[in-house]
Amino acid sequence: MPHPLAFLLLPFAWLYAGVLAVRNWLYDAGVKPVAAFAVPVISIGNLRVGGTGKTPHVAWLVAQLLARGERPAIVSRGYGRRTRGFQLADATATAASIGDEPLQHFQDFRGAVPVAVAENRGEGIVQILDNQLNITAIVLDDAYQHRRVRPALNILLTEQQRPFYQDFVLPAGRLRESRRGARRANVIVVTKCEPSLGEIRRQEITRAIRRYARPHTPVLFSTYVYGEPVPVNKAAAPPAGPEIVLLTGIAQPGPLREHLLGAGYTIVHHAAFPDHHAFSAAEITDVARQLQPGQSVFTTQKDATRLLDPTLQAVVTPLPVFYIPIEVQFLADGAARLQELLTPLFQPQAVV
Repeated sequence: MPHPLAFLLLPFAWLYAGVLAVRNWLYDAGVKPVAAFAVPVISIGNLRVGGTGKTPHVAWLVAQLLARGERPAIVSRGYGRRTRGFQLADATATAASIGDEPLQHFQDFRGAVPVAVAENRGEGIVQILDNQLNITAIVLDDAYQHRRVRPALNILLTEQQRPFYQDFVLPAGRLRESRRGARRANVIVVTKCEPSLGEIRRQEITRAIRRYARPHTPVLFSTYVYGEPVPVNKAAAPPAGPEIVLLTGIAQPGPLREHLLGAGYTIVHHAAFPDHHAFSAAEITDVARQLQPGQSVFTTQKDATRLLDPTLQAVVTPLPVFYIPIEVQFLADGAARLQELLTPLFQPQAVV
C-alpha cells in the first residue's frame, strides 16, 4: 500500500508525469532527434528509481552475446563518478573515475569487453565505435529514459516485490515516468523473483503488466543465484565463522540480507548507506570497530569496487572483507525466449 503522504503529493506527481509525457511525445513524433546506429543497440533500464537488478542482467546479456561470438561493448552514464564526459575504462579505472557499476562490468569481463561512460549515451556510442572498430553490439546500462538513442531491443526491468504497476510517479512514488512508459518495452523482465514462483502467479503478474505495456509484449521472470563469499583482499582466508558485519551502499539490501540469514549467517551489525555511496576512511574505521574476533565483513560486489579505491587501502586491506557474487537465472523458459529476441538482431541483412 502507498504511504498516506503519497496521496497529498499526487498533484505534483501528475504535473511531473505530464511534463515527461510531453517530452516522450516529442521524441515519438520525431520533433526531437533520435540517433540510430549500424550495430544493434540493446537497452536495459527501469521505470523506478533504485535497484531493480540492472547490473547482473547487463552481465547476463553480455555473456550471452559473447557466447554467440559477438563483440559487445557496454555504455553507461557512470552514475556516482567524479568525472565528466566520455571515459573509456582501462586498468587504471576506479569507481570515482567511471562509476561503481561500469567498473564492476570491466572487472567481471577482465577488460575483454569495452566499457565506456558518457552523460550523452549517443555521443558515447559514437566515440566507443570510433575507438573500438570491431564492436558488433552496444549494451546500454540504465538508459530507458535516455530517448536520444533508438534501441533495437528495449528491455524493461521491474521487481516482483515493487512492480511499477503498483507505484506512482515522483514525488508521490518512485517512478521516473508514468506506468504507460512500459509501452516502449520490447520485453519486460520481472526481477528478484522467488525461485518457487508458480505459473498461476506469473500469469497474474503478466496480466497486471499488460494493462500498461503493448499487447503481447513478452513478460519474463528472473531470480538471483548467490555465490560463495569472495575475499576483497585476494590473500584473505575464508570467513572464520557465521557472525558477520554487513556493509551495503545499494538501493535494496533486503534480498541479500534474506539470503545471508537463510544461509546460516548471523548479522550482528548492518552498516547501511545510500546507493552508490562513496565510503570514507572514517566510515570503514567505524565498521572495523564493530568487528569481534572470528567475525567478517560481508558486502556486495558493487560495494567492493568502491572499497578498492586507493584512498581506502590502508583501512580496508587489514580487514576480513568478502563480497557475495550474484548471477541471474531465468524462471521457466525465460532465457530461451530472450535468446529468441536477440537472434533477429544479428541476422545478415539482404543486399538489395
